[in-house]
Amino acid sequence: MHIPDGFLSPQTWLPAAVIALGAWAWAARGLRSALDETLVPRLAMLTALAYGLGLIMLPLPGGTSGHALGVAMLALLFGLRLAFLAYSGVLLLQALLFGAGGLTALPINALAMGLAGGATAVATFRLLRGFNETVAVAVAAWLSVIVPGALVAFVLGLQPLIATKPDGSPLFFPFGIEITLPAILVPHVFIGLGEAALTLLVWRYARMRKWRA
Repeated sequence: MHIPDGFLSPQTWLPAAVIALGAWAWAARGLRSALDETLVPRLAMLTALAYGLGLIMLPLPGGTSGHALGVAMLALLFGLRLAFLAYSGVLLLQALLFGAGGLTALPINALAMGLAGGATAVATFRLLRGFNETVAVAVAAWLSVIVPGALVAFVLGLQPLIATKPDGSPLFFPFGIEITLPAILVPHVFIGLGEAALTLLVWRYARMRKWRA
């Protein structure tokens, strides 16, 4: 669901950049003390998996794309702050090396997928784990795809209202929310099922290995 460069107005990505800078600063606080010789290789391995998942993209209507994220497994195993930083790094590398997403869109992509996706996974897991841990992980992973998808659809759908030419035609992304929401969310309902299955596999492996969660 990467948003490419050129789809967002400066009125959108500039404020998002300020918010993202603050969020990255928050996430980086105490980072050095949090990392140790056992956590780093585990984090690197799962970040690499998330990186690979993000490169398997399904084109969607309107110029964006759909893919599994991997942010739920990062957030559930390493916490929200590390997951947000790691996934922001994933998005940056994908944008620089493969043109997946873009630099001006990076703040929105990072806030939607890394921060909102990770926060959704953590909150959902905490809410449901008392009922059933397997269900909690699966639902957390599924929602970690759906919520970012809805945010991306909302941001894209607002563009025709934010920046227009004198004749009223859109300067950037041309489709409204009535198009972007179903176009992005319907495929991600099914992508989220794959995300849930993969996250469950990783979670069970991590629990067997007694990784901290």
